[in-house]
Amino acid sequence: MALLLLAGVLGAGCGDDDKAGDGAAVNPAPAEAAAEPAAGRWRTWVLSSGAEVKVPPPPAPGSAKAKADLAEVKRLAGNPTDAAEKTVAKWNGPLPTSQWTKTALDFVSHVSKNPPLSSRNYALVHVAMYDAAVASWHWKYAYEVEPPEGVDTLVPAGAEFSYPSEHAAMAGAASTVLAALYPNESALRLEEMAEEAATSRVQAGTNTPSDVAAGLDLGRAVGEKVIAYAKTDGADQKWDGKRPPGIGGGPRFWEPPPGSVSPPIEPMAGSWKPWVMTSGSQFRPGPPPAFGTPEFRAAAQEIVDIQKNLTPEQEKIARFWEGAEGTSLPAGIVISEAEKDIAAAKLSLPRVARALALLNIAMADGGIAAWDAKFTYWNPRPENAIRDLGLDRDWKPLLPTPRFPAYPSGSAGYAGGAETILTYLFPDKAEDFRRRSDDQTISRLYAGIHWRYDAVSREAGRKIAELVIERAKKDGADG
Repeated sequence: MALLLLAGVLGAGCGDDDKAGDGAAVNPAPAEAAAEPAAGRWRTWVLSSGAEVKVPPPPAPGSAKAKADLAEVKRLAGNPTDAAEKTVAKWNGPLPTSQWTKTALDFVSHVSKNPPLSSRNYALVHVAMYDAAVASWHWKYAYEVEPPEGVDTLVPAGAEFSYPSEHAAMAGAASTVLAALYPNESALRLEEMAEEAATSRVQAGTNTPSDVAAGLDLGRAVGEKVIAYAKTDGADQKWDGKRPPGIGGGPRFWEPPPGSVSPPIEPMAGSWKPWVMTSGSQFRPGPPPAFGTPEFRAAAQEIVDIQKNLTPEQEKIARFWEGAEGTSLPAGIVISEAEKDIAAAKLSLPRVARALALLNIAMADGGIAAWDAKFTYWNPRPENAIRDLGLDRDWKPLLPTPRFPAYPSGSAGYAGGAETILTYLFPDKAEDFRRRSDDQTISRLYAGIHWRYDAVSREAGRKIAELVIERAKKDGADG
């Protein structure tokens, strides 16, 4: 596919109407990473291999097309406008994925709160970018096209071959998947973003129009395969409104927060197809203390006491990790924090994409596991239970009570998974990751929306992450 909007994007650069990408910090230039000649052989998640999607040969050296490509690169990179420089900076940097990640976070904030669907969708977008990066590396080393010669580049061309463009491939993949997952968002705007990301490499002098056109086509084909995969994972199931046998109403079992009659969020998510687990029930914990038992009353009294004596630091932790309606939700907060660690590591592009895919896959399965248990036990939330027990008939938590059962905590599952994945990737920062995981887990108790024992899902998140790591150790990147 030729660049549909090449002329318009080159003239506009980074337009003010770029709602999906505007506002993000401009990426600094990355440290030049070593070549990754084996990355095209790394194991993919949805593609059978990096070779599955075919990329046609590049223009023959010395051909009229090759000469025209080089002339266009020299023209653009040799006389960059301020807008072009801004566009190049926007799409370059230590995290070439960042604009697409930000767009995914924004889209989640635009829809009703749905934690397991958010982590599922984050994983699909980042898997698409990773598989597209691996595929582009496969074809780079199949065709061995050197970056444009005799060009004053705005950013380093890097140590890799240029055809097809990896930035364009990731753009094509991410934009295609996001358009399918969020049909109420502008597909045209996503396509324009992809064109802009691809064209920025021509403006930078690192790639030719043929490089980026091939990359976009490759990425879009990868995106279509990820969408086809997503259609088989069961996320489109509808709940019939019936509770399982043995699960009644309140006060023993979950009911909506006081004053609400809303149905529970995503009761079927525990049955979705996971990435690495055998099923959503693989790490299902035993039942929580039953309503009215001494253990349950003690847990309720603990929350009342914590809320009465909440310190400013505890409140700060609770609010930081809240992930409320209208935000990127808890998984999005984890991603935003992890991006800082990944950027600081100055990884190669395929390793950046791999790190984010591993993290998001662990959280996607963590969401499935937590929802499996939530809708097995239907455990009541503190706000309802504390009132029903008579401890405080008007009791309110610090943060709004979510519209799904308490046990176990989805956020704690994300915390355990992220801690384990990031420690695998960056073992020197293990203590930092542990402290972050501690804060995220305890934040739900400080918020008054979870019982202390709901944190059992943190261990499940770690076990899921270990499955992801077991696969990662065989994907070829550690060799």
